[in-house]
Amino acid sequence: MRFVRFPVRVRAHVNFSADTCCILHCLISPRLKLFSTYDVYTCNVKIGVLSRAGKIEAARQLFDEMPTKDVVTWNAIITGYWKNGYFGESKRLFGLMPVRNVVSWNSMLAGSVENEMVDEAFMYFREMPERNIASWNAMISGFVKCDRLEEASRIFQDMPKRNVISYTAMIDGYAMKGEIERARALFDCMPRKNAVSWTVLISGYVENGKFDEARELYEQMPEKNAVSMTAMLTGYSKEGKMEDARALFDQIQRKDHVSWNAMITGYAQNGGGEEALKLHSQKLKIGLHPDKWTLVSVLTACSSLTSLKDGKQAHLLIIKHGFESNLSLYNALITMYSKCGAILDAELAFKQIECPDLVSWNTIIAAFAQHGLYEKALDFFNQSVVHGFKPDGITFLSLLSACAHAGKVNESLKLFDLMVSSYNIAPRSEHYACLVDILCRAGQLEKACKMIQEKPFQADSGIWGSLLAACSVYLNVEIGELAAKNILHLNPRSSGPYVALSNIYAAAGKWRDVARMRSLMKEHGVKKQQAQSWTEIGSKVHIFLGGDVSHPDIDKIHLMLKTISLHIPADDFVDITFHGATR
Repeated sequence: MRFVRFPVRVRAHVNFSADTCCILHCLISPRLKLFSTYDVYTCNVKIGVLSRAGKIEAARQLFDEMPTKDVVTWNAIITGYWKNGYFGESKRLFGLMPVRNVVSWNSMLAGSVENEMVDEAFMYFREMPERNIASWNAMISGFVKCDRLEEASRIFQDMPKRNVISYTAMIDGYAMKGEIERARALFDCMPRKNAVSWTVLISGYVENGKFDEARELYEQMPEKNAVSMTAMLTGYSKEGKMEDARALFDQIQRKDHVSWNAMITGYAQNGGGEEALKLHSQKLKIGLHPDKWTLVSVLTACSSLTSLKDGKQAHLLIIKHGFESNLSLYNALITMYSKCGAILDAELAFKQIECPDLVSWNTIIAAFAQHGLYEKALDFFNQSVVHGFKPDGITFLSLLSACAHAGKVNESLKLFDLMVSSYNIAPRSEHYACLVDILCRAGQLEKACKMIQEKPFQADSGIWGSLLAACSVYLNVEIGELAAKNILHLNPRSSGPYVALSNIYAAAGKWRDVARMRSLMKEHGVKKQQAQSWTEIGSKVHIFLGGDVSHPDIDKIHLMLKTISLHIPADDFVDITFHGATR
């Protein structure tokens, strides 16, 4: 065995840290002052361990103090640097390497891809004196990651030999690009498939809205695992089939974070806020800490339920687990506080973001708009511009919404003009709908009708609905008939136009037309939709339909309403019931 002399002096009575002791252990061989090839191997392993733990400085200290280094030593420290975010140092050390092997080149190739420097990765790829299959696969993955699919395809075609990773990377690329048929064709000609190959194509079908194909492929899969089951679970959730999704979730033997998050997200996005929060609670009870994806879904559930209590608990978990710097979470937090009526907390959450992005600014502007705080919304819009952000269509939609709540007609028209003229943003249907709503609220029905008819694309039922609602308030029969006619053309089964137009006729004393509307509803089999309201008590949401007496506490509710009515003066009580009936 070959040994290398290495002088080491250790002063007695000195307290060393754990990492320092490990370094000294590597550097001091069993025979003092002798450094064997086995010691080099031990130090190489330790460099890898320290790097993976994020202790790159300790790894570098060990690297610098090693008297003998082999190519593995260099590869370990170079990889450690780029994996810890110091790709520049990796490049510098790579230039100093006395000897390189294919692993050295592959490390630099992977580091370039990880840092989204795919052209630099391709430069290393071309300069490599020899390549192995991992080199080709890394280059394919790099092009796929940067959405350069044709270049990835050329590399794939030029490969002297392919493996399952090569095929799977290309299938993933085709699926992400929406070319799902090419992905399936490549999948079908694979000489060998593994669980990842199956799962990638199943996920590709799900993401491209081809649920039936995803389910068929899933049923053909020879051995299903937690990952493929989670992919299928996501498909069921996107289809709104939450019972099937939950049944599949319950079948997963070893659920990981991704499985739990997929199920929680599915509930949150399909109106199952209560189930999402229950599942989140179960996840915490079994000792799985929430990650940022869990908490975004939990905040979405809290927003839909307007549950401020659960939302604040989620905020505490964000702080507890050190996610304060996560932008997506804080944007969701602003939305949650706004939806729950806590606009001051929403503003405070925004101010805690160190570097807000455009989504953050849009979210807080939308929050102020929802609360009718026009001046605040405009102030934060101006601040965002001062900070160098260019507003987008969403920004202006929130500002127009703020104008609608505040009745700012002239201001809304100026903002619309600013959006088109100064920022070259093409107005969408939502912008026109908001402007029409503002004009309708101000009673400018003719102007609103003209805007609808002159807009560059066909108005949807929502825009005509705003005009029809305004006609109900201002008793404009002619425009109301026009609006109702267009809504029924778009949605013949909707009861809203019949009811609204019937009310307009009744207010105008046109009883024959009222009777005609009712006859038309019967003729077309259209039934009036029941109104509903809901409230949260504790952590449970109670929903009430118009005329519904099925609630278990309905007697207590009626008694309380009678008690409250006794405390309202007779004149005020009549006024309240009158306005409630005419809305």
